[in-house]
Amino acid sequence: MKKIGMTILALSLMHIGAVAAATEFKIGFVNTERVFREAAPAQKAQKKLEKEFAVRDQELQKMAKQAKDLQAYLEREGVTISDTERRNKERDLANLNRDFQRSQREFREDLNLRRNEELSAVQERANKAIIAIAESEKFDLILQEAVYASHRIDVTEKVLKALSEK
Repeated sequence: MKKIGMTILALSLMHIGAVAAATEFKIGFVNTERVFREAAPAQKAQKKLEKEFAVRDQELQKMAKQAKDLQAYLEREGVTISDTERRNKERDLANLNRDFQRSQREFREDLNLRRNEELSAVQERANKAIIAIAESEKFDLILQEAVYASHRIDVTEKVLKALSEK
């Protein structure tokens, strides 16, 4: 009895495997890194961020130059100026460095927050485009992350085209 049950189970598994093998799956792959780099909405978002943060970046560069100039002055004139003036300049340099580091940290945090917001919007649009492609071309599965994907199943170009048309 046990032998008959095992035989039936084995035949059932073989049947399921044969059905699965006979069914073709249409699989696609999207390189999200490439989408974030090359898609029209991603490039537009990048330019928007650059424009939005250009003034603050210039202020940081100006502050860094001031600190560098003050440091050079102290190295060059440190022995010829009075002790009081040297201490004042050193204090000014320390304050400037502290302000620069704080401003730089705030700049990076704000930029990362805005970049994440913009990339999230691009990701949402890309997902809609991927779903539209999957439905129109009858894909069973489209992956966005993979260790390896053949060029044969890469639909990134279609996604980029769909995003540029919108």
